[in-house]
Amino acid sequence: MQITYDEFIKITDQLDEHALDEFHAASEYLGKLRDESNDIFFPLYFDTHRYIVLMGGGGSGKSMFAGRKIIERAYREKGHTILVLRKVAKTLRESCYSQLVSQISQYYDVKKWNISKTDMSISSPNGSRIIFAGLDDAEKLKSVFGITMVWIEEASEISEADFNQVDLRLRGENGHYRQLILSFNPINVNHWLKARFFDREDKKATVVKSTYLDNRFMGEDSKSVLEDFRELDEYYYNVYCLGNWGVTGKCVFGSKAVNDRLGKITPPVSIGEFTGCGEGIWQYVPMETGCVRIYEHPSPGHSYIAAADTAGEGSDKNVCQVICAETLRQVAVISVESEEDRFVGQCVGISRYYNDAVLCFECNFSTYPVREASRLGYENQYIRRTEDSITRRPVPSYGFRTTAVTRPAIISNLMRVFREDPSLINDRDTLYEMLSFVRNSRGRIEAESGTHDDHVMALAIAYYILTDEPPVPETPYAAKRRVNFAFEKENGRDTVRVV
Repeated sequence: MQITYDEFIKITDQLDEHALDEFHAASEYLGKLRDESNDIFFPLYFDTHRYIVLMGGGGSGKSMFAGRKIIERAYREKGHTILVLRKVAKTLRESCYSQLVSQISQYYDVKKWNISKTDMSISSPNGSRIIFAGLDDAEKLKSVFGITMVWIEEASEISEADFNQVDLRLRGENGHYRQLILSFNPINVNHWLKARFFDREDKKATVVKSTYLDNRFMGEDSKSVLEDFRELDEYYYNVYCLGNWGVTGKCVFGSKAVNDRLGKITPPVSIGEFTGCGEGIWQYVPMETGCVRIYEHPSPGHSYIAAADTAGEGSDKNVCQVICAETLRQVAVISVESEEDRFVGQCVGISRYYNDAVLCFECNFSTYPVREASRLGYENQYIRRTEDSITRRPVPSYGFRTTAVTRPAIISNLMRVFREDPSLINDRDTLYEMLSFVRNSRGRIEAESGTHDDHVMALAIAYYILTDEPPVPETPYAAKRRVNFAFEKENGRDTVRVV
């Protein structure tokens, strides 16, 4: 809220002498606090969400803010028992404990505080306590009751189970809000912190990303050390200088390019689902919990390709990617954690919606999606050339097969597309998957252990289909007529062939 000078004078004129003194004291206090704080963190002094999640690079000032907020609350609010945690207790003395003692000495009258070096505890003038403990010190943790606030420094060191246990202990009552602050460097894109607080919205959390550029108190020498990582170590540069999620292997799409794009994308223009209305008619219905994310609605006269990667083995999602043939832009994504029948229905619906897009299912594990889409009346499906095992003649087959030959081809093509124009990709989940796509020790390009490849593979198939030679000259990319299917075995697996 902003007010004019005249409005300010009018407000102060209405205050009695005591209230005016309090007003001036509060203004002076807030002005001093702002001068001593970085702008990105200043509003968080007044944030009452249960969780404040501070992710950032080295030297961003996030730990200094966390310590200062703890001290402020201990100093100005009675009855606090504040717990400062790290994974290992012995690391606290030279880190969090030393930092808080230094901050108290710098900004407060340290003589009024009771600071015990022996057991690393601090008591404020009003009796609020700050206690330091490691998650490896179970006995000390059990002895702490009535916790009203927690700061977990280097939260990336602890497990989600550790976090949940600490969260359960945060239930002390002192008439003020309870809060848990986590501060950490984003060391790994697969970390549980990312899944918990960044991949989904938590209305109880305030999430802030910061870098050294947000710290106006940082010296030029320290900035230079971080910036030198640009030439020395790509991983350190991305994590500790840019504050981006780290990838332990070398990201084949270029971690800097992916993170740059992540910083520029905007939310979907609509989220929803498709419902069947009978006779091949599908209607798009916006809903917050929908599985369809739309980034651009269809344009008249434009052609689209929808490529679907079904869950198959070892995955947990069915994903369909839609791209525009004219602009090459990613325009929509379906992500479904459910049975194939629902997923196929959504794929048919979105294909109808995007001007009867060419629909392609990966059929390595099942031919059901092809057959189900046909049953739902959708004929504009991608066909590929295969070789007849008897005549050795090329024959058309529905769907896409990912093989030892086609897999590196489609991934390399997607790498080229992204390298030439990263702005084509609009979906956050897709970009995060791209960030975890690395080359392993054997040279194979794959998703890092513990991550999935559904979004990337579906997108790779879509772009490959767009640049692939038409399998049937008179009907590029698709069959425009009703067809009969013959299901045969091809290398031991079902294949769908056009008869």
